[in-house]
Amino acid sequence: MAELRTERLVLRPACSGDLDALHAIMRQPRAMAYWSTPPHDTLAQTADFLDGMMTIPPGEGEDFAIEYQGRMIGKAGLYRFPDIGYILDPDHWGRGLMREALTAVIARAIAVHGLPRIQADVDPRNGASLRLLARLGFRETDRQARTWLVGEEWCDSVYLVLDAADWSQACRTA
Repeated sequence: MAELRTERLVLRPACSGDLDALHAIMRQPRAMAYWSTPPHDTLAQTADFLDGMMTIPPGEGEDFAIEYQGRMIGKAGLYRFPDIGYILDPDHWGRGLMREALTAVIARAIAVHGLPRIQADVDPRNGASLRLLARLGFRETDRQARTWLVGEEWCDSVYLVLDAADWSQACRTA
């Protein structure tokens, strides 16, 4: 898997040394408020998640650890083609870092992996994520109620898609 560099970030393959930093993110209720699982109580839960990131079969997905100023601050990638997912330490929210990371991930997914479209499943209460994806060119395709049981709570989904042709057009006009 490649390493991607942006103006401020390094997106690289995850490694076992990321466990403590990733757990510090995934144990935070604020970071996990709209995730598909409750915050991680144990290091073992995060280790399982990290193992999943590191063992995605080539050709099935590509997930990156996000480094900012030498520190792992989140993850972004396509954990299974064509589904995109991401999480960022709340200490780094509001700086445009995830937009920067996703721009690189999407460009690679389309150019290198030839994906004709990228999909996202977002909790409708996650306005920041919905706005971010809209700025990247994603459009809503459907909504469904009670799609994820997270702990004791049923959560809904907004489904979005970004077609490669729309991404290419957006890149030409940006």
